[in-house]
Amino acid sequence: MVAKLIALYKQPPDTTTFDQKYFGEHIPLAEKIPGIQLVEVSRVEGAPGGEPAYYLMAEFYFDNMEALQNGLRSTEGKAAGKSIMSFAGELVTMMFAEVHKN
Repeated sequence: MVAKLIALYKQPPDTTTFDQKYFGEHIPLAEKIPGIQLVEVSRVEGAPGGEPAYYLMAEFYFDNMEALQNGLRSTEGKAAGKSIMSFAGELVTMMFAEVHKN
C-alpha cells in the first residue's frame, strides 16, 4: 500500500524568503531521498470557511511505510529534515498516511 509523508505549513511571515528556501533548497534535497516516488506541493488558495489555516501542503509518496521510514532515516532524509527545521520548524506539521484507493 502506498504511503506518504504529509507536511502542512502555516503562513510564513515572509513568503518570498520562505519560497526561496523551500523550493530552492529543501525540495531539491527531499527529491534525493531514497525510495521517494513522487513529490507534490500545493499552494493553498482558500478555504470554505474564510482564510485558510495553511500556506502550503506537501506530499511525499513512497511504495510503502517501510520505504518511507527507511528514506527518512537515510543520509538524504536527515539532510532534508535538517533543512526544513532550519527555517520552518515552527510552521510545519507532519504526519504519515497510507493511501487507500477504492
